[in-house]
Amino acid sequence: MISIGSIVARRSYNQDLFHRVLDIKFTGRKKLAILGGLNYRLVADAFLDDLVVKNEKEVVYYELSDSQEVYKKFRKVIFDRKFKVEEDYFEIPGRILHLDGDAEYLEQCLKTYKQLGLQAKGICKSEVEQPKVISKVLKDNPTDILVLTGHDSLLKGKKDLKSLDSYRSSAYFVQSVLEARKHQPNRDALVIFAGGCQSNFEAIIAAGANFASSPKRMMIHALDPVFLVESIAFTPIDRTVSLKEIIRHTITGIDGVGGIETRGQMRKGYPRINM
Repeated sequence: MISIGSIVARRSYNQDLFHRVLDIKFTGRKKLAILGGLNYRLVADAFLDDLVVKNEKEVVYYELSDSQEVYKKFRKVIFDRKFKVEEDYFEIPGRILHLDGDAEYLEQCLKTYKQLGLQAKGICKSEVEQPKVISKVLKDNPTDILVLTGHDSLLKGKKDLKSLDSYRSSAYFVQSVLEARKHQPNRDALVIFAGGCQSNFEAIIAAGANFASSPKRMMIHALDPVFLVESIAFTPIDRTVSLKEIIRHTITGIDGVGGIETRGQMRKGYPRINM
């Protein structure tokens, strides 16, 4: 029995990803489920007869596999950072403000920021709400790096990848970036990542984001924004981040996220005092 909260996979996609049922609606005589990815920033829909309910054991194995992939990226980030430390200096990494349309993903991201030694504030706002509140949020919460994320997807039957009408949430991300740039036009004074699964990468970058998803209209992992901005936060302000290196730190990689030349947001101080 499929109900709201059930964990399911889609037969039509070879059960590649697990989803949580967010809502169930009637379309004619058939029931349509609104799905949210368990670990990917995707919102999709499917008729109930296309869904397979996953039992507790299957969900545990799925989440374990995902955790192992996240751990690999986490170790790589920490390993790479270790070789950049200059012992005579202390470091002040960039501050992060993270707006997320998904409360559970936001909690995961904030936990990971903390594990990575980053100062991050998280606010849960739906993709629709983000453009309406971003100006005030930025005034109330000064930051160096802004993350605007949540769920997105290409709408069924839409073939024009350039049109914002073809996406569930890309237009909201574009508008949020435009509003943020009214607050701070300089792309190095405020570094912005925006987007979700399959988002309109070109439109979001054109609006003023430094980094965005998704160049190949691929799904992105819930923690991709975290691993991306970690590299920005820990790159010295007198250097530009290595685009290839920063994207290698993400789980999805170059198909899922991309960006433009951007200065780091870490400030070094001298002397380092060991107490």
